[in-house]
This record gives sequence, structure tokens and C-alpha cells, in this order.
Amino acid sequence: MTTRRLGTVASVSAWAIAASVSLASVAHGEERFDLDATIEAAKKEPPITVYAVTGKIVDTVQAFSEKYGLQANGKKVNEATQVELMIREHQAGNVVGDVSLAMDVASAVGQMLPEGIATSWTPPDLAGDIPEPLRNPLVVVSDPHVWTYNTQKYEKCPITNIWQLTEPEWKGKVAMLDLFDKPLYADWFNQIANHRDKDVARAYEAQYGKALDTQGESATAAWVKAFAANGPLLADSSTVAEAAGAPGQAEPFFAITSTAKYRENVTKGLKLGICAGMEPFTGFLYPGFGLIAAQTKSPNAAKLFVRYLMTAEGIAPQTVDGKISGNRTIALPADEASGVSKHLDELMVFDAATAGDDLDKRETWQDLWRINYRK
Repeated sequence: MTTRRLGTVASVSAWAIAASVSLASVAHGEERFDLDATIEAAKKEPPITVYAVTGKIVDTVQAFSEKYGLQANGKKVNEATQVELMIREHQAGNVVGDVSLAMDVASAVGQMLPEGIATSWTPPDLAGDIPEPLRNPLVVVSDPHVWTYNTQKYEKCPITNIWQLTEPEWKGKVAMLDLFDKPLYADWFNQIANHRDKDVARAYEAQYGKALDTQGESATAAWVKAFAANGPLLADSSTVAEAAGAPGQAEPFFAITSTAKYRENVTKGLKLGICAGMEPFTGFLYPGFGLIAAQTKSPNAAKLFVRYLMTAEGIAPQTVDGKISGNRTIALPADEASGVSKHLDELMVFDAATAGDDLDKRETWQDLWRINYRK
């Protein structure tokens, strides 16, 4: 079963479209870019609105506005709603959201870019600081989702292998985002199957001393079925963090959650800790694209804001939450609460090149989960 897509699905590659669309002139394959000229042009354009999954976008947009003398608005909008709004606005020819930050990755690659609803633009003057795989579509920031345990209850992580999460000891004792509300987890399953399936099979053999009999399916599907049958708690991000990290629990949940929730170790006294060294991965990095509405009436202001997000100043409100800038010269702050910078090589990286397949297979993974889920 494939995911229904709004609008007409283009038959061309998302990457061909993303590479060919630009909001500025191109000469000999290289975009001419003048920052000062872009600023002056932006001042002559209507105010922009930025959609983002984080409430911090309001403060970020305000700082941007003050820095450049522009008018801009920031709105917290979840991933799926960003997609819906931008499609409807495009169809109506009435753009409200000029910039989308961290929308649904699979929908972006599988629909928004190939159908010309949104475009990707990488600041030419910063391109050298952005790894090539992160330039098109432009990855502004990546959100680490990590296996997490309660550091008050356990001296060290009680789990070393994802297959342990399918065992009776952890039945009903693992918390994660609801993959029907946050389909990025269904997309993660597809990413594992496409890129790390052999690692999942090796993890099974390491845990049980014998090869996994997949009965013709992927090792990932076998794990997902067994994991679902063990009845994880499906909840929103706050509930997941509380279930794993609330102090004073006799039997806290194990969890997978964004490092952004680790700030609550400081603000709420939670006891969240990264389960480092877990096989075959400690978690994953979920990319957040910075996309521009194709029909924006303020292309220069939109580009200027995207560029601002690729600077240390612009992305600082998110790096403090452990989110990784697409600009490799920008490090996490020393006081970031999770300590994820020490474990980045243990995280599975989403491959945006196969995100279109994630969209096509999303309902298949959700159906597999639904069929096998047991409380």
C-alpha cells in the first residue's frame, strides 16, 4: 500500500528537480551571489513567514528581523501540517509560509520538491562548509533521536542490543513516539531496511549466538514485528521523556527520544542518559531541510533567512538542544545537556536519497506495526 499524495505526482526524479530549481540567476552552473545585494533586495519585499517544528523559531525570526532590519514571522507547525499547508497554499496561489524548516523529510523528497511546491537553495558563500550530501536538499539541522535510560535507576544502560527490546523483560516497558502521529519512525524502519539490514541481522546473531531465520523477509521486518509484539508505549515526546527520565521511579521505561528533551534534565530534574554503544546503533539523525516555497513573493528574504540558519548565530537556539548544524564548522555548545557530540559516530544517518521510497513504504511499515502490536 502506498501513501496517498496530494496534487499530481511528477514522474521526474526529486533530485533532478531540486538540482534544477533555483531562486536566483545561474551562470555557467554556479549561482551568482552577493550578500549585501540580497539584503537590500529583501528590504523591498513583503514580510516572510517561517514554519518550523520548534517553538524557538519565534525568537530566531525576531533576532533575524532585528539583525537585517526586516519583518518576519515565525510559526510552530508540526511536520505533517507544514506539508499540508504548503501544498494547499501552492494550489491556491496564496503563499503564507515562505520558508519551511524541518518538515516531513519523506514528503519533501517524494512530493514537495518533485512537484515544484518547494525548492532547495544552498548559500553559495557557505557551500564549502556544508558537506556535499547535505546541500541538495539543504539540511539545515539534524535532530538526534537516541536510545535513552534513567540514570538514577541504572548505573549504566541496561540495554546493549536492540533485540533485547523484544524480550519478555521489556514487554510494555519501552516508550517511543507514536509512529501513526509521527511517521518519521515508520520512515526510520524503512531506512534501516534499506541501509542497515545486515547490521540488524548481525546484532541478532551477536545477541543469541545463531543466525536469524528471516523466513524470506528482511531482518528489519523481523525486528519490527517482534518489537511491536512487545507492546511499546506510544506517546508524544513529553510523555516519552517523562516515562524514561522522571526521578524516583522503581521501574522506569527505556525509550528512544530526541536529544532536545535532555534539556529537561536541567529544567525539570529528569534523569535521561544516552545508551551509548548499543548495537547496531545508538539512535539516528533525522535531517531537517530548509525549503523555500516556490511561489514566494519574497525570494531574497527567504534566501537570507535560510542563510542565517546556516550560521552559528542563527542556529544557536537549536544546537543548545543537541541538534547538529548542516554547517560542519558549527559545533555543539559545551553545555549541551545530552553529550551527544561524543556519540555521533554511533548514530544511523538518514539517507535523503531514498526518502522517496520511505514515503512509498510508510503505510506498509505502519500496517506491519498495527498487525503485530500487542499491549
